[in-house]
Amino acid sequence: MKHLCCADKRLAKIITEIGSYSIKIRNDSFQALIESIIYQQLSGSAANTIYNRFLTYYKNQIPTPEQIISSSDLELRTQVGLSRMKITYLKDLSTHIVDGRLNLFDLPKMQDAEIISQLTRVKGIGRWTAEIFLIFCLARNDILPVTDLGLRNAMKRTYLLDELPKPNKMMEIADPWRPYRSIATWYLWKSLSNFNTIG
Repeated sequence: MKHLCCADKRLAKIITEIGSYSIKIRNDSFQALIESIIYQQLSGSAANTIYNRFLTYYKNQIPTPEQIISSSDLELRTQVGLSRMKITYLKDLSTHIVDGRLNLFDLPKMQDAEIISQLTRVKGIGRWTAEIFLIFCLARNDILPVTDLGLRNAMKRTYLLDELPKPNKMMEIADPWRPYRSIATWYLWKSLSNFNTIG
């Protein structure tokens, strides 16, 4: 916080208003990736409903990859409400884990770029999802998710920009934040009045 306040006066004002950094780190990597897939392109309430049905279907426990692979597509559609595409994504994630192409236990030992490369080989996991995973599961401190709409909106407002910033502009603004761009991003997310989805 001291580094960020010294590096950026506008950010310092946000940090002073919000107070201590209190990000919630997710300890279950598989659960976090399942959630990220289920929540894609849905409103919070709709996603919560489907996620709760998903848990109910598996007797209120996070299923194993093997359980997901063996689950009926028809039941996941009709009883849970998952789309065909998201079922494909969840099963592809599970298959990557079962056959060893993705070892979640190895990820904490890898560099950020290598983790993004590993995760984005799974259908339905793009760069943004991988970056959010790095921030909220692996507690990586220097991630800047330049495609995140919330961050773009917060930057536009904070730095009085005429339009939503493009990646190059975002990286320019964020350069003084290194090596704590994740923390600065969290504060900018938190500064949004509609901040309700990021922990």
